Amino acid sequence: MSKKQKKSLLRIILSAVLLIAAAVFEHIAEPSWYIALPIFLVPYIIIGYDVLVKSVKNIAHGQVFDENFLMAIATIGAIATGQYPEAVFVMLFYQVGEFFQNWAVGKSRQSISELMDIRPDYANLIKDGEITTVDPYDVVIGDIILIKPGEKIPLDGEIIEGSSSFDTSALTGESLPRDVGVSDKATSGCVNLSGVIKVKVTSEFGESTVNKILELIEESSSNKAASEDFITKFAKYYTPIVVFCALALAIIPTIFTGEFKMWLMRALTFLVISCPCALVISIPLSFFGGIGGASRKGILIKGSCYLENLSKAEIAVFDKTGTLTEGTFSVTAVHPTDISEEELIEYAAYAEYFSEHPIACSVKSFYGKEIDKSKIHDVKEFAGHGIEAEIGEHKILAGNKKLCEMHGIEADDCEQTGTILHICIDWKYAGHIVISDKIKENSAKMITELKNNGVKNVMLTGDRDAVGKDVANTLGIDEVHTELLPTDKVNIVEELITKKSKNGKLLFSGDGINDAPVLARADIGIAMGGIGSDASIEAADIVIMDDDIGKIGTALKLSKRTLKIVKENIAFALGIKISFLILGAFGITTMWMAVFADVGVSVIAILNSMRTLREKN
Repeated sequence: MSKKQKKSLLRIILSAVLLIAAAVFEHIAEPSWYIALPIFLVPYIIIGYDVLVKSVKNIAHGQVFDENFLMAIATIGAIATGQYPEAVFVMLFYQVGEFFQNWAVGKSRQSISELMDIRPDYANLIKDGEITTVDPYDVVIGDIILIKPGEKIPLDGEIIEGSSSFDTSALTGESLPRDVGVSDKATSGCVNLSGVIKVKVTSEFGESTVNKILELIEESSSNKAASEDFITKFAKYYTPIVVFCALALAIIPTIFTGEFKMWLMRALTFLVISCPCALVISIPLSFFGGIGGASRKGILIKGSCYLENLSKAEIAVFDKTGTLTEGTFSVTAVHPTDISEEELIEYAAYAEYFSEHPIACSVKSFYGKEIDKSKIHDVKEFAGHGIEAEIGEHKILAGNKKLCEMHGIEADDCEQTGTILHICIDWKYAGHIVISDKIKENSAKMITELKNNGVKNVMLTGDRDAVGKDVANTLGIDEVHTELLPTDKVNIVEELITKKSKNGKLLFSGDGINDAPVLARADIGIAMGGIGSDASIEAADIVIMDDDIGKIGTALKLSKRTLKIVKENIAFALGIKISFLILGAFGITTMWMAVFADVGVSVIAILNSMRTLREKN
């Protein structure tokens, strides 16, 4: 409990004790009003001074119609009409509601605060053999930093010395440590658990993973959901309307009946009931709790609007490689024509030397020998098709069947499942290599979860038709499009958007690098970028920090649960408010019942909102 919360609790207890004492004294002694008034004013001022001060300040700044104004005018009116215990009790219960609100917000902020704690305070910079402690902002690309056991990794980099294990839970939600060694990535925000390591910095602090994540979290509140915007606009018009209704209730009936005090009490009761705290507090709190709960699972949501959109998902579109599949390819077969397997692999590895595409990396890894890059000249890349390069005295083509066709070369057909890399030497077909990818462990489960929630699944891939259909059939995907270029993916997503219902949403999940245009066009872009991918954090609306495709199903269930709670709060609060306002206008409700309608509804709605923080998979 914070210092401010402890102070609030002390005020509540003190004023409650004084109120009980004053009520007992009034019942026994039956004092005159000039004695009873100061006795009740003491607990009233203790519990309500801040509300009175805020209402005056807000009026001075032109912000008249808020909950502080409603509580101030209602309780002051109750005191003016001799309803001293009611005035104190109303203010006391209001502060109890505020206490619950602050406690709830603090609870929902806890997971965000834990993420914020990943911000490193310092870096151990190695320069000229000396180690100095500096601000992470002062470290530049190429600098060497030392990270000791138990320290946070301050900047992204590559391990150049030592081995250790990293706690990545703050970024990914995963509890298992990750073993690392020389040449592995060190991602800022992780905690070094065991060995001493030296890291060569690859990005400045402003561009580091940890800083981008913190910026994402800090800015998430600015992206409001439609439900939040509705409540904000509702309260803006609702509050002045009920104030004028209360004023009319006090004046108009008095003209005909002459009973001013009775109608004034009804008007004050009407004001207390009308306070929109339950809606104004609980709705944003529900979304904030949902975002906080997701962050604990390694799912970063950039704003409540994306959480709300996700609950309305109607079509889910997936990239294949690196999203539904591991993206770690391996060579499974080599089919040469007039040369040996070793020569075919060698030419392919040399042609793909400058490429970092997973397929290229798998070929180079399979070759396993040192490449003499001085032999490689005049490299040309044909987007979506492959590479042309001069290797020694030979012209090499390495790519798909379309690349061969572009150069008038007939390529062999291959029925094996996998990506086919065709190789041509000096404009003659030399053979092909079969490279296979592995479907991710949780892909099938996630597709089933989406189907159970009424979401249609579509897969897009630049891979061969046979490969794409094989993966789609294995996972039970409804629709598949193969052999696509990046621009083709955007066009298909545009077509799918026109086919969904008016309120339905389309989500797209990709690696956040090659698929950035599609991520941006979709209603909800979900990046499977891994903890080191800057592009995924930039392009997507939601980032799965550890590449666990199964967490898309988790995020969908969490969003639906959050929206269900939001709708429950809206229906409950409005239903109770309207009922009590009608009863209050006819004098059926008392000030005590009005307190329940205001503070009671707020507390119940807040406690209901707190359900978004519970761990449910």
